[in-house]
Amino acid sequence: MTELFIDELKAATPKAKIKQKSGEHHISGLVGALADPIIVFPGGWGDTIPDWLKNAITLERLEVNMRELKGEEPTGTDAEACAYLYTAALTQPLDRDWGEIYLYVATRVYSRWGKSEMPQDIRVESMRDDQKADLNRLKRWLYQQRTKARIERDRTERRQKAEAAKAELEVMQPLMFDF
Repeated sequence: MTELFIDELKAATPKAKIKQKSGEHHISGLVGALADPIIVFPGGWGDTIPDWLKNAITLERLEVNMRELKGEEPTGTDAEACAYLYTAALTQPLDRDWGEIYLYVATRVYSRWGKSEMPQDIRVESMRDDQKADLNRLKRWLYQQRTKARIERDRTERRQKAEAAKAELEVMQPLMFDF
């Protein structure tokens, strides 16, 4: 099977204990649902994602965020998987399994968001268990990648603020000795 994404996930325990998460974590998740980047397959097709799909990604992320508040494990969404597989299909041919996964998730996303009806000859209503496992793995990976991007962005912002504060302090603080 063609590897469409780099699986950086470690073998997760089946039901890891859900830790009590802080209010800051919940706020970060909410901000992330609205502002995290859309993860696309490398190749330059990310700017072709339709606006309605971008909006669907945001709304589905908010839904996942609400489910996380109730204790469910967060994951990527069907719309995110659809966007990723859309850009992957434009970059390289998909094998049969990933093609069926893409058509399955596209069928779900199109029907959920009231877009034009999927043509009957490409509509996929069900998948095999191994395909479901691949889709779930892709969704976990997408969630991990966008969370990693958010953490890195926050870290960079904090570093820039600290550097600016240090530079301002150096300017304001008189030099006591000139060597």
